[in-house]
Amino acid sequence: MNLLAFEFSSTHRSVAVATTDAAGIARVLATESESGGRAISALGMVERALRVAQIEREGIDGLAVALGPGSNMGVRISISLAQGWQLALGTPVLGVSSADCLAAQAHRAGWLGRVAVVVDAQRHEIYLGLYEITAADWRVAEPLRIVPVAEAAALDSRVDHWIGPEATRWFPRGRVLHADAPTVAMLAAGRTDFIPAAQLEPVYLRAVEFVKAPPPRVLPTEP
Repeated sequence: MNLLAFEFSSTHRSVAVATTDAAGIARVLATESESGGRAISALGMVERALRVAQIEREGIDGLAVALGPGSNMGVRISISLAQGWQLALGTPVLGVSSADCLAAQAHRAGWLGRVAVVVDAQRHEIYLGLYEITAADWRVAEPLRIVPVAEAAALDSRVDHWIGPEATRWFPRGRVLHADAPTVAMLAAGRTDFIPAAQLEPVYLRAVEFVKAPPPRVLPTEP
């Protein structure tokens, strides 16, 4: 199975093409990345990755999209790309947590113990997820949630590593780490829980609040 993976949740955006074997193990064939600015040449990265992997668009059997948390604009661009791709070619799609990607990358780097994944949530708050990482594997210890920065800092004695795209912004012991598309592909390998691309949603844990507009003002008419 050939997978095309997108990870646009931070300023380091990437695309990867991978192939999976019968055991569901992914082997990355090509990866392309961009960083720094807001502009994302998503299709350019896809075309370059496919060219390096020597696979045509029709040869992609599945799409894996990182859903954040992180850059809402970046995640929505990757979701839109997956939706257009599925509409044109019918390719199956699934979503992957960017926080899980960071935990998997920390495991690969050998950062063991209680690991806190932190991502900017604006409003002096952060997304916080706690993971237990051993030499053998990693698992979620406490699910992702939004907390004030001060509340997260109070957990410092319980945390061995703080990781994330801007971890050093809030935590002196932080390690800067950006989720990447090859890890998205590896986490997607072997999964079969594909969904319609229209159902993909960014990870956004805030309650959505709507303010009802007042009724239109009726202007008096001249006699």
